[in-house]
Amino acid sequence: MLAAGAAAPLSVGLARAAEAKKQFKITGLETDLLRVPAAPYSDAIHDFGGDGGGVVLRLKTDAGITGWAYSSFGMIAGGPRVVQTILEREIKPVVIGQDPAFPKKIRAELWRALEYQGVQGVTQFAMSAVDIAVWDILGKAAGMPVYKMLGAMRDRMPAYAMCGWYRQNDTDHSEYKRTIHETLEAGYRAFKVKVGRYGLDDDVERIEVGFKTAGKGIRIMVDANQAFDRVEALRRGRVYQQLGCYWYEEPIVPYDHEGYAELAAALDMRVACGENEYNKHGFMDLLLKKGADVVQPDNRRAGGPTEWMEIAAIADGFEVEVASHGGGAVNLNILCAMPNAIYMESGGKQKMVDGEVLAPEEPGMSSEPAAEFIAKHKVG
Repeated sequence: MLAAGAAAPLSVGLARAAEAKKQFKITGLETDLLRVPAAPYSDAIHDFGGDGGGVVLRLKTDAGITGWAYSSFGMIAGGPRVVQTILEREIKPVVIGQDPAFPKKIRAELWRALEYQGVQGVTQFAMSAVDIAVWDILGKAAGMPVYKMLGAMRDRMPAYAMCGWYRQNDTDHSEYKRTIHETLEAGYRAFKVKVGRYGLDDDVERIEVGFKTAGKGIRIMVDANQAFDRVEALRRGRVYQQLGCYWYEEPIVPYDHEGYAELAAALDMRVACGENEYNKHGFMDLLLKKGADVVQPDNRRAGGPTEWMEIAAIADGFEVEVASHGGGAVNLNILCAMPNAIYMESGGKQKMVDGEVLAPEEPGMSSEPAAEFIAKHKVG
């Protein structure tokens, strides 16, 4: 009797799984073009704010589940429209009819379909959004947050705030100090400061203001956003190291892997980079050259969860740590499945518990932008 009783629910479950497999197909791809202006802010080489925007992606299925993704641009007004065109004209014919339970197959077919125009740059932005939306579908179908589907390592992630931007008319650092105080009040125990726009004396002043304002027990990272050549990167890195900074991010152009290797060998502090690498092959070359102590995949450039997990596994094989470029629920879901993840970058708005962000518990990626946000900023 026990065997028969156990067999009945098993057969029902198998029948449901078979039915879901038969019906589970991507049936539609929809996009919204957004423009999101903001107050101007800068790093060492970029000016952000006025031309920000992005593309919302929805993948529809015949199971009634919609997968969401959002690919943002802090600058370059035409970028979102290019990504939207790639999604609607080039990617849509490839993904319609696909089973979302095969994300690696979808990735491979997108690579084959798009390789003639190249699979880096804005093409990768579009492909990454598709992968995020596919995993959102899978998580919702399973009733689980994606980090658990990927094989969870933790249910929370240490996070730092990006609060040290260059701001207009902030010569007395009052805006900078206010942002630090807000960051600490939100519960962060680490934040990042932009350096490299001006001379070394200005960098030192910004770092010292950060440490003095924050007080003891707070980590500070510095980010130069490719501002230096190899010689200047080392000269300034030695000073940042002496001041006690936790890591030194993207001091030189991203493709100079040999230069990163020289810098990592010469400094005791962590050298962090990778936000401008476009797939696991770029990270592999960087790691083979010993060019990073922390790799920083970006969801738009490095790929979605499928590619990220392979990048993290490669980095783990080299005993290199992972931190995200960017924050939010998508990054959080992926990082919580990585044994070598150490930090998520965030903007200082999320609630913290002892310096950590709690993992999402909603099914899927939690990647759906708020309806009010879309309605307010939609332009096409």
